[in-house]
Amino acid sequence: MDLAAQMKQLAQQARVASRQLATLDTARKSLCLQAMATALEQAAPEIQLENGKDLEFGRSEGLSNAMLDRLQLDPDRIHAMAKGLREVAALPDPVGRLLEERVRPNGLRLQKVSVPLGVIVIIYESRPNVTADAASLCFKSGNAVILRGGKEAIHSNKLIAHLMVQAAQTAFPNFPVHAIQVVPTTDREAIRQLLSHTDLVDLCMPRGGEGLIRAVVECSKVPVIKHYKGVCHVYVGAEADLEMASRIVLNAKTQRPAVCNAAETLLVEASVAAVFLPAVAALLAAKQVELRADPEALQILAASQSIEPIPTLKLRPASEADYFTEYNDSILNVRVVHGLEEAIEHITRYGSSHSDSIITRNEAAARDFMRRVDSAAVYWNASTRFTDGGEFGMGAEIGISTDKVGARGPMGLEELTSYKWLGFGNGQIRS
Repeated sequence: MDLAAQMKQLAQQARVASRQLATLDTARKSLCLQAMATALEQAAPEIQLENGKDLEFGRSEGLSNAMLDRLQLDPDRIHAMAKGLREVAALPDPVGRLLEERVRPNGLRLQKVSVPLGVIVIIYESRPNVTADAASLCFKSGNAVILRGGKEAIHSNKLIAHLMVQAAQTAFPNFPVHAIQVVPTTDREAIRQLLSHTDLVDLCMPRGGEGLIRAVVECSKVPVIKHYKGVCHVYVGAEADLEMASRIVLNAKTQRPAVCNAAETLLVEASVAAVFLPAVAALLAAKQVELRADPEALQILAASQSIEPIPTLKLRPASEADYFTEYNDSILNVRVVHGLEEAIEHITRYGSSHSDSIITRNEAAARDFMRRVDSAAVYWNASTRFTDGGEFGMGAEIGISTDKVGARGPMGLEELTSYKWLGFGNGQIRS
């Protein structure tokens, strides 16, 4: 079978499975998800063995330490995958919800009811835990899923999906075997072929770097929900609690530098910059973060170095291109701004509408910032790292959207459903 035929078969199998999934009740879905979680935990050594092959390949391909961290599955991360499946099992079923009801003057009763989307293709890089997250959310919301991970994670992805399907079949013999499928080839042409089937595939969601997402958008004939990149900002205002600000900046940049909700630019109000920048620079330097600073920030940090040097400080001038860059690494842009207006202008020009935060005691300034910054998630006195399905109480997330049409922000179960109208009559006809 050639590649085009193989991809068409995957899509056809998924379409059949989606119809079967749409009829599963909540109890059966929860039973399957619990069995999947147990299977992943029990197979942890086997998963780590396959993941070791992926890590070895990743090193040979020259992946950065941050990207290798995203690829690695240790016992804690495998446990976290299983925990995520159980959390999804415990969440309310998003299918069959009554969203709206109305009765027309002629007595016709109309109900707007949530239904699955159908067949979803998920394309992602490096992080094999996405396999479990995406599959569980699609399954719980009644959707068949076709997973296309990066070539660096193919061993991990195939095993995780196999274990989940096998466990579900054991728990529920009528489980549709093609509800969760992994594209078995790393050939990039497979994506174009798969996303040409508008009659079989309902939605594509790419997760990864900007290059991957743009490539998917350009080749896809089916709708794509996306975020191109995560250029997230933390703005430390004039009335910020500077100790709080330091904690938030450190968390937003260093907790996991390679994720899309990590901060890439720190904006500091000029009135507090001389005090705040040297203090936060020392904390960031201890975490091996390189700072790329504008002239004003450079001057402040250079002056502080002459008085109280930070031996591990990595400092260089920021370029215009740096402000547009999602580093996925331990690099942080630093810019001094003069007022809320300048901070918002910077975010509007360079941001990616993902996640941005203001640190201040001034409620009026915070609410103005939150109203005017047009991002999927905007925070006051909190880290950008909270833009995550689990942190939002959605359970595992399928991805984050910066689109304005359809879902926006973390996408959980409800975002994976559409709706249809049901009409209940007793002989009404239209005149």
